[in-house]
Amino acid sequence: MESHDPTIESRLAVNRRHFFGRTATGIGAAALGSLLARDGLATESDPRLGLPDFPHAAPKAKRVIYLFQNGAPTHTDIFDYKPRQQKMHGEPVPEEYFAGKRFSTMTKDPTGKLMLGPVEPFRQYGQGGAWLSDLMPFTSTIADDLCFIKSMHTEAVNHAPAISFFLSGGEIPGRPTMGAWLSYGLGRETEDLPGFVVMTSVSKNTTCGQIFYDFYWGSGFLPTRHQGVKFRGNGDPVLYLANPQGMSRQMRRGILDDVAAVNEMKLKATGDQEISTRIAQYEMAYRMQSSVPELTDFSNEPQSVLDMYGPDVKEQGTFAYNCLMARRLIERGSRFVQLMHAGWDQHNSITTELYTQCRDTDQPSAALVKDLKQRGLLDDTLVIWGGEFGRTPFIQGDIKNRPRWGRDHHPYAFTIWMAGGGMKPGISYGASDDLGMNAVENKVHVHDFQATVLHLLGINHEHLTYKFQGRHFRLTDVHGHVVKSIIA
Repeated sequence: MESHDPTIESRLAVNRRHFFGRTATGIGAAALGSLLARDGLATESDPRLGLPDFPHAAPKAKRVIYLFQNGAPTHTDIFDYKPRQQKMHGEPVPEEYFAGKRFSTMTKDPTGKLMLGPVEPFRQYGQGGAWLSDLMPFTSTIADDLCFIKSMHTEAVNHAPAISFFLSGGEIPGRPTMGAWLSYGLGRETEDLPGFVVMTSVSKNTTCGQIFYDFYWGSGFLPTRHQGVKFRGNGDPVLYLANPQGMSRQMRRGILDDVAAVNEMKLKATGDQEISTRIAQYEMAYRMQSSVPELTDFSNEPQSVLDMYGPDVKEQGTFAYNCLMARRLIERGSRFVQLMHAGWDQHNSITTELYTQCRDTDQPSAALVKDLKQRGLLDDTLVIWGGEFGRTPFIQGDIKNRPRWGRDHHPYAFTIWMAGGGMKPGISYGASDDLGMNAVENKVHVHDFQATVLHLLGINHEHLTYKFQGRHFRLTDVHGHVVKSIIA
C-alpha cells in the first residue's frame, strides 16, 4: 500500500508541471505509458518488481489476453439460446420481465415492445453440448475449451460508463484499469516490451463504431508507469522509436545517459516518482527500437498458423492481426494484452453488421485459443471474450422491416466466455431466464468477474489496494466474490 501527504502532493504537482513543461520534447518516448527502470537503478519503485508478498498464492494464470468487444454483443443471437424467445417472436414482451428496470433513453419504457427471435439458428457443440449460433462457426470448434458465463449482469446502461466499470471497477473515468492494477501488483516479466499493451480495431465500413477513450487503459491514480501502451493500427506501432536522420544508435545512447543523469539529480531533489517514470520511458523506447521490429515480423510464422487466423492476419489494424500480435506479446513477456474491437452497437443493424462483426472476430478468436493450446501456453494464459453488457431480447425498430432490425442496451443478463488460465473447460455457468432477459441462476456481477480474474492470477482482490485521497481503493471497490465453481 502507498499513502501520500496532501501537502507534499501539492508541491510535487508544481514540480511535475515544471518538469513536463521543460522536458516534453525530445525523442518522443513520453508517448509510452508502460515503463521499465534502467539496469543498475533498481529500487523499491522498480516497475519490474511487484508489491511485497505478491502474488498471494500460486497463480493458475500468469498472463491475460482480454478480447473486449466494444458496443455489446447480442447474447441471445450468439451464445444464449432461448426457445421461448423464438416462439414469442413478434409478441409483446411480458411486463413481469422488465417491471421496475431501467433501460436506455432509446427504449425508456419497454411496454409494447415485441420479442425478436435469434437471427440465425443455434446448434449444440462439443462434449459439453454448448449452444452457439451459426454466426460463430469457428468458436464452435473450441467449445470444449471454453467456459461460458451466461449470468453476467452489470449496472451501467451506456457504453463508456459500462466499459469503464468492467475495466476499472468504476463508471466514472479516473480509476486504474485492470492491466494497470496487475502491473502495480505483480510487476513485469520483460525489459524489452511493455507489460500492459492495448490494441484497437474496427470492422471495415461499419456505421456503429465506438470511441476508444484513453481511460480504458489508464493508470488512474497509480503511478503513470503502469498505464497501458497503445500500439497503433497503422505505421509504426509506437511513434518516434526510429532515430532521426543522422543520429546513430550510439549517439542516442549517449544522449539518454546524459538526460538520465540530469533527471536522477532532479529525482533525488524532489522525490517525485513521475521523474523516475520519465527516465524509464526513455529507456523503454531505446529497448523497443530492437524488440518491436522483431515482434511485428511475421515472416517466421508457419503458413498454417497464419491461415488459422484468417485472411486479414497480415493487415495491420485488423482484429486478426491483433490476435496474433497478442500471442507474440505474451510469448515475449507482456503480462496483460487488451484487444478492443468496436462495432457491436447494433441498434438497427442486427441483420447486417452483426454478421460482419462475427466474421471479423470469430475465426481469429478461435485461432488464438488453438494457437496458445498448441504451444502449451493456454494452461497459464487466461483468455477473456466479451463486451460491456448485452442487448435486449425485444426489438428496437419495426419488426416488419428486417433490414433495420436492432436491439438496445441490456445490462440485466449477458454472456462472456473465458478459456485457459485455470478455468474449467467445456462448461456453461449460470443462466438467464427463458427469454434471456434477466440473470436468474448463479448470477455473476462485474465485480465477481474481476475478483475471479485476480484470483486466477494468485491475487486476493481485497488486498490489492492503493491509498488515494484518504481512501484505500481496489479494482473490485468494496464488492466482489470469487466464482470458485468455474475454476479448475
